[in-house]
Amino acid sequence: MTQENETFAATGRRKTASARVRLSKGLGKITINGKKLEQYCFTDQLATVATGPLISLDLREKIDVVARVRGGGVNGQAGAIAHGIARALEKMDATLRVPLKKAGYIRRDPRTKERKKPGQPGARKRFQ
Repeated sequence: MTQENETFAATGRRKTASARVRLSKGLGKITINGKKLEQYCFTDQLATVATGPLISLDLREKIDVVARVRGGGVNGQAGAIAHGIARALEKMDATLRVPLKKAGYIRRDPRTKERKKPGQPGARKRFQ
């Protein structure tokens, strides 16, 4: 493979969302589930969360991203995309690990919905 066509793949997760991300050098095109970033992330906040690792490293206009994301809601999917991008960037260039880790993009956000317990109406609520 030539250096210019090389792609780097990684998986990112957040809550119940899972994103498979492929990065390659390019002009900054971002495609999520076959749609452009602006169509898929319908608010500026979601787009900023999803592209956070690229923005923090000033690589937004230099790397193309293709992501397939499933499960969860819009916020969880944006977080999963960001996690996948960070892990793929780390594979692309190992020296990027330190700034990504410092910004908090390498660590997976472990917060998920707590399960319902038997003998209770919810996770923590008790019957009166």
